[in-house]
Amino acid sequence: MSLLINLSFILTKPTGTTTYAFNLLPHLKPLQPTLLTSQYFPNYNSYQTPVNQTSEQGIKGHLRRLRWTQFKLPKIYNNLKSSLLFSPLPEAPLYTNCRFVITSFDMIPLRFPKRFSPLIPYHRYYTPQVLKQAQHIICISQTTAEDITNFYGIPANKITPILLAYDRTHFRPLNLATRNYFLYIGRQEPYKNIQRLLAAFAALPNHKDYELWLVGPSDLRYTPTLKTQVEELSITNQVKFLDYVPYSELPKIINEAIALVFPSLWEGFGLPVLEAMACGTPVITSNLSSLPEVAGDAAILIDPYNTVEITEAMQVIATNSALRSHLSSQGIIHCQQFSWEKTAKATAEVLSRYM
Repeated sequence: MSLLINLSFILTKPTGTTTYAFNLLPHLKPLQPTLLTSQYFPNYNSYQTPVNQTSEQGIKGHLRRLRWTQFKLPKIYNNLKSSLLFSPLPEAPLYTNCRFVITSFDMIPLRFPKRFSPLIPYHRYYTPQVLKQAQHIICISQTTAEDITNFYGIPANKITPILLAYDRTHFRPLNLATRNYFLYIGRQEPYKNIQRLLAAFAALPNHKDYELWLVGPSDLRYTPTLKTQVEELSITNQVKFLDYVPYSELPKIINEAIALVFPSLWEGFGLPVLEAMACGTPVITSNLSSLPEVAGDAAILIDPYNTVEITEAMQVIATNSALRSHLSSQGIIHCQQFSWEKTAKATAEVLSRYM
């Protein structure tokens, strides 16, 4: 009985889904899986997949991967005499004999649809069929589980929420001096709410004493608008667009920040929140979606639609050292309940049930 794990989507510059897959793998090794991948994984059975079918090749990469998934993957599944396919994102061959378990991250493309996006049919028509034909669905928060039921009518007994985690050896307190910047980590899409974050930062009474660092890949659709807003708010000298920061450099940047400010309008999980708490960095985040699940009572929760609330939270954290110390210690304690071993063990239990 052979388990296939579909890693045909993984990126050379890891983001959420790639990080998730990489951290699950070591703990799924007892299931003796065969990895479908274009990258090299020592000490695993692997089946080579094409190198040009990820989001790093844009929409063409997506389309190539979907064609491969639908027409090539079933043949691989049969040739390797597999009993189950695990896909760490909601993609799988439809209307075939492939039995599969998938992971669903969020319903953000349906909550915040992009006009004229070529991926609209993917989310409206392909993803629902994948979810309906799956043997079982793993999702990364209770919020996402409820969204799957509400948006697609999938029964709750077909869904298992398994929360994400963080790398405890990587994200930890480094005992570095706090510098004068607030930090945001993530993409620059509108639902991430960076425009309100910029406005909130500009409204700080003494904003010229601080900086705001935006970590995440530039996006030609959105970054120019944000940079124009920065100029209009006269905060050009205070705001740094750092683009993609290598994984190895993140702990230092997080440790030295006054706080992580993560005012997203919706998240399937919100990994930067957990990673910042693990570093002992205070967190300001939204009171919506899964973010309260992640942050618990170890962060300042704000209404992300209320710019004044974001400003007030940044001001109090910047000026109240006792509060920063309290949030730092609470965050370190809170995040101990999350571990990749725990996440992977729960995932392996689900997969074993269907092998």
